[in-house]
Amino acid sequence: MPDARDVSPYDALLLLSFGGPEGPDDVVPFLENVTRGRGIPKERLKEVGQHYFLFGGVSPINDQNRALLDALRKDFAEHGLDLPVYWGNRNWAPYLTDTLREMVRDGRRRILVLATSAYASYSGCRQYRENLADALAALEAEGLELPKVDKLRHYFNHPGFLEPMIDGVLRSLAELPEDVRDGAHLAFSTHSIPTASADTSGPVEEHGDGGAYVKQHLDVAQQIADAVRERTGVDHPWQLVYQSRSGAPHIPWLEPDICDHLDERHAAGVPAVVIAPIGFVSDHMEVLYDLDTEAKARAEELGLPMRRSATVGADPRFAAAVRELVTERAAVERGQDVTPCALGALGASHNLCPVGCCPARAPRPVAAGADSTYA
Repeated sequence: MPDARDVSPYDALLLLSFGGPEGPDDVVPFLENVTRGRGIPKERLKEVGQHYFLFGGVSPINDQNRALLDALRKDFAEHGLDLPVYWGNRNWAPYLTDTLREMVRDGRRRILVLATSAYASYSGCRQYRENLADALAALEAEGLELPKVDKLRHYFNHPGFLEPMIDGVLRSLAELPEDVRDGAHLAFSTHSIPTASADTSGPVEEHGDGGAYVKQHLDVAQQIADAVRERTGVDHPWQLVYQSRSGAPHIPWLEPDICDHLDERHAAGVPAVVIAPIGFVSDHMEVLYDLDTEAKARAEELGLPMRRSATVGADPRFAAAVRELVTERAAVERGQDVTPCALGALGASHNLCPVGCCPARAPRPVAAGADSTYA
């Protein structure tokens, strides 16, 4: 077993996330960042931004990242890990490039990255690696000494990620009226992506129908459903469903949509539904709007009792999981034999993204992978 406090050769951890607006004036500039290069007019962005304006123009994701930062720092301190934790975003302040610049000026030379996406996909992994490469290129152009950057493996099947979600489903079931509780259907929800992106997610050998993205979500859903059955004695039917579709309507995306699924389950006579957002680390805008607003309204129209279970957020078990992932990866880098912690049928994900993993539509420089532009 690796030393539970030894994080060498790493000298910092970077929490890398999507970012979100923190006021009404931020919404359109934020969406311009998200959609840059796609030629979407500002008026259309204002329409899309209505989701944010419903919540005062504030996305909850930045506050949730602050809470996760606090949880990580607290856990590290309590367990003797001398590893500073920084935070940078893809699309809003604090921007990734600014944070990496700060880290370099602080003398950080070996950086581990925790992305707030647990699964394999272009948008959930490779795009972050492209962002890291862009940031490193900007620092190189400034004449700064570049750090070596590695990314923590996908953690979808780590017990510290799974256990909080299992508890969330159990709590939601307990909140349902007793007469519909045992017959409740479990809808495990994640972000829809184009089927072409799903089919090419993960290493090349996993490409195919749904790729690693669908396979990993199905594995998580099965583990949660099995745990619920073991702890309640009730075998709840379940299905993987999708939400937050965007883009041109003629391009196929993963289905069924959560609201369509609620219609279908109601028509089939299901007495209640628990929606479990397993694809999301925290309760950010897609969860608040697509589930707590749209899906909730649809369930109320149908007269279908519905509860939405909690995401992992800043749960101390998740912070502990990150600590374990850090010391595990550090031990690997030191050349030690390590048995990675993972539940379910798929085993632990790769530490180093291989060539051809979650490919982009057009080749772009990447960091933290076998095909890294920056060694």
